[in-house]
Amino acid sequence: MSTIAFDQCALTRIADFARTLSRLHQTARRRAVDDDQFDRAFNAVCMSIWGYTTDDFCDGMFSVADHEFLDTLDEARARIFAAEQGYDLVDDDGILTDWWGFCWMILAEKRGLLTSENKAIARMEMEERYLAAPNVIGVIVGR
Repeated sequence: MSTIAFDQCALTRIADFARTLSRLHQTARRRAVDDDQFDRAFNAVCMSIWGYTTDDFCDGMFSVADHEFLDTLDEARARIFAAEQGYDLVDDDGILTDWWGFCWMILAEKRGLLTSENKAIARMEMEERYLAAPNVIGVIVGR
């Protein structure tokens, strides 16, 4: 049996950026929390670490093998994958609730998808989807 060892000091601890997001998840155990609050908090973490969010690339930019990999991730494999890429998905209470979304970001970074060109493509595709919906006359994007 082999053991995988990672230098914890060399890993980016996502939990250090996700305190607000983690508190929202704790609050949600006691009362309803709006999904938009989770989205904003998750995006704030992504912006702090990568300068991009999951809205800044498209699913189609990943290969079929990448999608299969992401779809079959469990917490243990996610922790190993993240650590191999230089990230720690654990906080004081265990694995972060949004570990799967962070794995998308880590894989996007690994695949070189976090670019201004891909961001523009993703925004254009998003706007086209919204504009194709009935009763939509415009799209306002802000950060």
